[in-house]
Parts: sequence; structure tokens; C-alpha cells
Amino acid sequence: MQRPKEKNTKTPKRGRRKGSQNTAKPKNAIPDIWKALLLVASIIIATTAVSLVVVNVLNARSQPLQGIDFATHDLDTPYATDPEYAGPALPMEPGPTIETAAQPATLPPEPPPRPDRGTLVFVIDDAGHNLHELEPFLRFPGPLTIAVLPGLSHSVEAARRIREAGKEVFLHQPMEAVGGEDPGPGAIYLWMSNDEVLEVLERNLAEISPVAGMNNHQGSKITADERIMETVLAFSREHDISFLDSKTTAVSAAPAIARRMGITIGERNVFIDNEQDRASMRHSIEEGLRIASRRGDAVMIGHIWSPELAPLLKELYQDLVDQGFTFATASQLINNTSR
Repeated sequence: MQRPKEKNTKTPKRGRRKGSQNTAKPKNAIPDIWKALLLVASIIIATTAVSLVVVNVLNARSQPLQGIDFATHDLDTPYATDPEYAGPALPMEPGPTIETAAQPATLPPEPPPRPDRGTLVFVIDDAGHNLHELEPFLRFPGPLTIAVLPGLSHSVEAARRIREAGKEVFLHQPMEAVGGEDPGPGAIYLWMSNDEVLEVLERNLAEISPVAGMNNHQGSKITADERIMETVLAFSREHDISFLDSKTTAVSAAPAIARRMGITIGERNVFIDNEQDRASMRHSIEEGLRIASRRGDAVMIGHIWSPELAPLLKELYQDLVDQGFTFATASQLINNTSR
């Protein structure tokens, strides 16, 4: 009797379906999630590197400039010596208030403006007799007018030295006086014609020139005479030089004739050295200061032969400037008044 054949219990292999696709990935393929993580990590690394560079640059720029102590300087104020500073600082955002110790001022306060007390003109007459009396006046620190007599042994050299020292030269024109005192060489007398007066003036001016002006030496008789003074003032205008009336007489015709001719002249206010002791000369100068304070200017005349006058003027100069007085030459005052 035959045994029945045993059934094959093995599961038969299934064949591939037609049209099915193989979705298996290669062994070395990187999953998408890892690619994304790598991209993010690269971005983070790059951003960090850029941030470090920026921080280093900012730290380098914030270092103090060599030679500048920022502990004693207002940090909001740019330094003009900074080569990167090219103009006014831009407005800064308000930051936290930092308490600092008060620092001393780096610049002294500006001195108050000096008051205008008036203009002072000092004229020194009678130069030309010698040179040693002249020298102390040439060292005066401010403006000074020195009037030189013509026809003397040192007239030309005195005028040259005065100009060389930067002082102003006037022709100290001799004129006849009421008392009959000899006025010296190159004088104008009442008996002269107009042409003779002009001839004397031309000769004296040629000797002393160049000059900024002239004033009278003595001349109480001549300055009171309208005819001669009109000739003298016309000569001054023609040669473009100033005229200063020394006022040796109270009846001088010069101011009225000058107004009639449309000419501006100067007039003496004070004789400094009628008495030549130091106290008397200081008192005379104080009178001139009061006149200048009241009317705006004062013309004071002294003489080259007063031994204490040059030291006194030099001693007073800086104090008078500090008080607010201005020094000028005679021609400067006359020209400024005519404007």
C-alpha cells in the first residue's frame, strides 16, 4: 500500500511584480536631515567668525590715542589732532551718566575788555641841537612824534635816527615871537612877503624831509597873523603834511583860518615841562589824561632837553595802556579827525 505523498510545506518564493521600483538607498547616501544640520552649522560658524572680526575692529578703534589722557577729557569732544576727525562731531545718543571728578580749566578766562579812555599824543620839540638827548626818546615803547629844528648841526642826522627808530618826524618850524627872542635859523618873520615865507618853508622841508607834518617853534607873533598863517597852511595842504598849532599864544589865528580853508589841524592841549621836576611833569600829564577822558584825545608837548621826561614817559606807558588809553602820533590824530 502506497503512502500518500507528503505535501510540500515550503512557502514558495514570490516573484517580483511587474512594474515595481526598487526604493532601497545606497549604503553611502547622507540623509536629508543631516544635510540640513550641516548647512545650519556652516551658517553659525560663518556668522560667529564675522562677529569676532567686527568686535576686534571696534575694540581697536576704541583704544585711547597716544598722548591723550581720556580720564581728564570730555569724551564727547573730538580731538582736532585726531587724523580721522574731519569736522564737528555728530550728535551722540544719550548714555548713562558717569560721575567724574571736576577737572581744572585748561584755559585761563579771557580778560575783560579795556575801556576806551581816549587817545594820547606826545610831541617832543627841539631835536637837532645834539644826539645824546634824543636817544632816550627813541627807546620809548609807543608811538611818538619828535619835532626837529632846521639849520642845526645835528638836524639831518636826528631826523634820520628818528625815522630809523620808527618814530614820527615833524619839522619844528621857527617863527617870530612877541617877546623878540631869537627863534633860530630858518625862521619866519612878520616882515616877510608870502613868497619869502614859502622859500623858507621849502628850504627847511628839503633839509628835514621826509616829514609827516610841522608845528611852530615859538611863533606867538606869526601864528596871530592871518596873512602869514594862511600862507603856511596852504603850503601844508600842497605838500600833504599835517599842521599842529603849538598854541604859544591864546590869540592864534590858525584854527579859524584852517576852518575857513577846510583844513583840519591839531592843537596843543598841555605843555608837560614848563617846570621840569618829575612831580610837576607828572601833574601836567595827569591834566592831559583828564582832557583825553573828557573830549576823546589830548596833545601834550615836551622838550628834548628835559632829562627826566623820557624816563617818566617810559615808566607811565604800560600803566596808561592798561587803563584804556591809546597812543598815537600827531599826524594820525589829525588825519583821523579829518575823516
